[in-house]
Amino acid sequence: MAASSGPESADSSDVGGPLVHLFDGHVYIFRAYHSLPPMTSDDGLPCNAAYGFANTLIRYAAEEDPSHAGVCFDAAMTSFRNEIEPGYKAQRGETPDDLEPQFELCREISVALGFATYEVENYEADDLLGTISETVVRRKARARVLTTDKDLCQLVREDDRVVVHDLAREKTWDADGVRHRFGVSPSQIPDYLGLVGDTVDNLPGVPGVGPKSAAAVLQVFPSIEEIPDDLEKWSDVRVRGGRRLAERIAEHRERALKTKRLATVLRDVPGIAPGLRDLRYHGADRERTEELFERLGWNRIRDRIPKWQR
Repeated sequence: MAASSGPESADSSDVGGPLVHLFDGHVYIFRAYHSLPPMTSDDGLPCNAAYGFANTLIRYAAEEDPSHAGVCFDAAMTSFRNEIEPGYKAQRGETPDDLEPQFELCREISVALGFATYEVENYEADDLLGTISETVVRRKARARVLTTDKDLCQLVREDDRVVVHDLAREKTWDADGVRHRFGVSPSQIPDYLGLVGDTVDNLPGVPGVGPKSAAAVLQVFPSIEEIPDDLEKWSDVRVRGGRRLAERIAEHRERALKTKRLATVLRDVPGIAPGLRDLRYHGADRERTEELFERLGWNRIRDRIPKWQR
């Protein structure tokens, strides 16, 4: 699956080691849920999100023929971040009644189709993707994180051993692509979000600080902690209204640091350190898949599965 050309695209094929394809599971579940009309399985379960999710995995396996692949899921709709900030993601409201039962079904589908499948209580899929990507790099391999979540651009490495790919836009971001997109390096994404906020996750930033201002500040001061209150030290910051901007950041520094902490993806979730053998993709489990798809009435989609375990 080729990425678009230009500064937002990247090809890390010249970097050595096997490529591990890692799906942000809930992103593609929600995308399918909102893209497809309501559906029910032969046994009466709502299944539009699960059907779209299965299609995504099957199509990707057919087009990419991955040697290693995994899917990471949120274990619940809350995590340790809600203990730090109760309002974290609070604006999203309750999960629709016809979507809730499909999460477990999607986990079953991921396992049946042969993808290494992970979830850990009290952590988000983002943290699992960060931890597994880190593990993959230590094992001299590469990782492609499949997501639409801009937060995960912080996982991108300068050596291209970790990149982020958006299936819908068919674009891949390496380190230069992240800088072109946000104006900051991948490692500065948490600081960037600390300043501008993240409405998707209900995280406030510093009032009056937009993307261009945040990037201009972080190009001079590498982190929120290093931004000085003293305006005289701001001479190299090329931004309009520098005095007012400095005052706002100084006034709301603690808020910005809290948002940065919440936006930082963990790389050390306990109990998650798969070897490359654990992430090996051998194809779908025929017995498990046929039993599951027969129950759901998905005979047509079953016929599109490109590879079966031997």
